[in-house]
Amino acid sequence: MRFRQVHLDFHTSEAITNVGAEFSAAQFQEQLRHGHVDSITLFSKCHHGWAYHPSDANEQHPHLAFDLLGAQIEAAHEIGVKTPVYLSAGLDEKEARRHPEWLLRSSDDRTNWVDTFLKPGYHQFCMNSPYLDILCAQITEVVERYDVDGIFLDIVGVRDCLCHSCLATLRAGGQDPLQPADVHALGERVYANYTQRTNDAVHKVKPDLPVFHNGGHIARGRRDLARMSTHLELESLPTGGWGYDHFPLSARYAATLGMDYLGMTGKFHTSWGEFGGYKHPNALRYETALSLANGARVSVGDQLHPSGKMDPATYALIGAAYEAVERNESWCINSVNVADIALLSAEAAGKDAVAESAHMGRIDAGVVRMLLEGKYLFNVVDLAEDFAQYKVVILPDDVPVNESLRVKLKAFVAGGGKILATGSSGLDPEGTNFALDLGAKYEGPSPFTLDYFRPAFSVDPLVGAAYVMYSPGPQIALAAGGTALGSRTSPYFDRTWDHFCSHQHAPSDGCDAGPGMTEGPDGIYVAWRVFTDYAVKGSLILRKMVQYALDRLLGERKTLHAPFGAQGVVTLTRQEAERRHVLHLLYASPVRRGEGVEVIEDLPVIQNVSVTLRGLPAMREVTLAPQGDLLPFVQDGDAVTVVVPRLECHQMVALSWA
Repeated sequence: MRFRQVHLDFHTSEAITNVGAEFSAAQFQEQLRHGHVDSITLFSKCHHGWAYHPSDANEQHPHLAFDLLGAQIEAAHEIGVKTPVYLSAGLDEKEARRHPEWLLRSSDDRTNWVDTFLKPGYHQFCMNSPYLDILCAQITEVVERYDVDGIFLDIVGVRDCLCHSCLATLRAGGQDPLQPADVHALGERVYANYTQRTNDAVHKVKPDLPVFHNGGHIARGRRDLARMSTHLELESLPTGGWGYDHFPLSARYAATLGMDYLGMTGKFHTSWGEFGGYKHPNALRYETALSLANGARVSVGDQLHPSGKMDPATYALIGAAYEAVERNESWCINSVNVADIALLSAEAAGKDAVAESAHMGRIDAGVVRMLLEGKYLFNVVDLAEDFAQYKVVILPDDVPVNESLRVKLKAFVAGGGKILATGSSGLDPEGTNFALDLGAKYEGPSPFTLDYFRPAFSVDPLVGAAYVMYSPGPQIALAAGGTALGSRTSPYFDRTWDHFCSHQHAPSDGCDAGPGMTEGPDGIYVAWRVFTDYAVKGSLILRKMVQYALDRLLGERKTLHAPFGAQGVVTLTRQEAERRHVLHLLYASPVRRGEGVEVIEDLPVIQNVSVTLRGLPAMREVTLAPQGDLLPFVQDGDAVTVVVPRLECHQMVALSWA
């Protein structure tokens, strides 16, 4: 998989004429070189349904007079650039108007994407309809006729549908269309059949050709869905609704699956489909570096003008970022992430609904934000992961422990691991008893919607106080052998119509209401949903509680110590063949502009960042990468300390073993 890819959208209406009229192979090649691009995803078929080449399985765009796809492939290959090819799978507006009976339908008979034909936009197809035969023929045709380097199929996934085809299938199988479980089970079967059919359409012609099925989100805990593709492309446009927390969350899960993966951002100020929108060059520089730091190759989304002429401003923007990627990629090939902590994803446990607008659940998002800010080394894992390679497993907020998970976690603890559980995590599926020995005994639900926590430890730079906890947490008592790490206090009363105080909630009554944070042989328990609260409220005390717990559980086993700025990001990878570790340091400060758009413009220079690493082999030398400058370092036993003199956006440090 190439490091410097472009995803070249070309969704072009039949109402536009002279399509491709200004395409020039020389200008196309010039911009690819200018952009330092080594792979570009080109269009066979767009959301409007048109082909951009002669076709028997589809129809060429009515205002395209030549084989644009063929010309692009030839020009790209001539300069060593790979050419995966895109087909819009879920959307085909041309066919939607001809066969509305093949579209996805909700229980109220609405269509999907746009719910009527009186609104501008696309309508999504059901893959349990004859449309799938048409799509497979289109895929086979392009693979047979062109020297493609991969296939990208878009707008697909498990869908709940009640179109006429799905209703007939449900009836024939004795299922009830009024039962959501039956409808969803059919959606699972339909998607599995779709991936089998479309993969076969590719691989019967070219058995080793990469295929990716894009649904905009890699579902944590669904390894079966991920492996229906040959590799993963993590769509994550920070300004397009995903935000800057999404990519680290998605990448740290993809890293555990044993598959190649890339990070897909965009050159747009907002999101896909934007002509004339450009993000600040520093933003793209940071986003591409973030991909490398998380073990991913990079793809940047662009959109070709209907004329077929490549936009020089776009490739100047992409080139500024990809020039740095090209210099850095040698330190990223065949790298493996180093992680102390396994975050057992609440989504993977079936307990964290993924909001479509942010493409991530609140619980997982809150944990990842805390871990990034605290400079912890972590992976995001599912229930199939081998915990033995980690030192701490986090059970965030709402992960019940059934018998199989309890046995797995107990084996992890017996091997020296520790657990951090919060909220209702750590309890059995009935939510009435702790399945793990975390120093706590369950006594029932809290009688208050919120209460207060008084830590028994320093929370510098905060001072000792009773801190409000915004969500209810179970009432607990100290179990035999347990240690209290902080107590709770209650408010005078809950806020109701007949007794309330001030603008928000009643203050603490000052009385000890039992422990709120405990430690036992298996690890530490925090009674509140601190990760959900951090995603929503961002209160500093929440992060301080978790950091204290993690530092206590890791102790001297903590691999990394690198205190610099909440917005700093640190990752550590291992390149076995090169006999080195590579430390990635990143820093940028996203700000909100407009209504919920996060942008990066300034890249402050950070100086003299001190980093200590433990548990690494003895060092032969430490150098800045790619600059090659030797850095002085101090090795004290298994601890290596180095000071990075200057960090602007992204700096790698290569630690070569003796």
